[in-house]
Amino acid sequence: MRPAHARLPDGPVLAALNAAAAAQGLTNSRGQPLRFIPQSELPAGVAYEAHIGATGCVPTRENLHDFFNALVWLTFPRTKRQLNALQAAQIARDGVGKSRGPARDAATIFDENAALLVVADDADGRMLAESLRAHDWQQALVARRADFGPRAQVWSFGHALMEKLVHPRTAITAHVRVVYADSRFFATDFDARREWIDTVLAEELAAQELTTSGFTPLPVLGVPGWWDGQDAAFYADATVFRPKRRES
Repeated sequence: MRPAHARLPDGPVLAALNAAAAAQGLTNSRGQPLRFIPQSELPAGVAYEAHIGATGCVPTRENLHDFFNALVWLTFPRTKRQLNALQAAQIARDGVGKSRGPARDAATIFDENAALLVVADDADGRMLAESLRAHDWQQALVARRADFGPRAQVWSFGHALMEKLVHPRTAITAHVRVVYADSRFFATDFDARREWIDTVLAEELAAQELTTSGFTPLPVLGVPGWWDGQDAAFYADATVFRPKRRES
């Protein structure tokens, strides 16, 4: 999110966010210009995601949670637009209710707490992803440590996850979605990689049913290079790097 933050013009936060959104030509799924508005302008009784889907206006409070949300819109606009369209459609069909339902649950998890593991689309990359899904932390994060950077990258997406990391704790855990990329991805610059991720994710979300089973947990401070003191004792802490539960 740092590049998006660095591009913000000086001035009041909402004005800066709106200037950046306008410069990028951001829209909602209906093609309406995306604007960040004070939370007080959200009409009473109107669901947050429904309002964005109907108007392009994103209610935004003066706090880090909503600021990070805005930065994600500026960084992954296609994916955010598709997530909003999914949630708005579910609300239009089912109403808000006490329970979101499986599709909205998955979209909310994605929006709030997801991280993206982009790995090489080859046997080694798939083995790393499978090690992570199996909670084989030693294989995924220690033995394959050198792969992080040249052949595997973790990208933050969820704005609640980012808010938690302002005050880092080793127990902070992301819901990871694995994305496979060919080797050319890792040789491109940041903007090209960001653009590729955003395009691929938006296409996947439009084509596939989003479910919670598509995520796997990852204590994010265990990502190689993301925290000091990643020694043997660090990864041996079973209260953080928990073994996978056996299916009954």
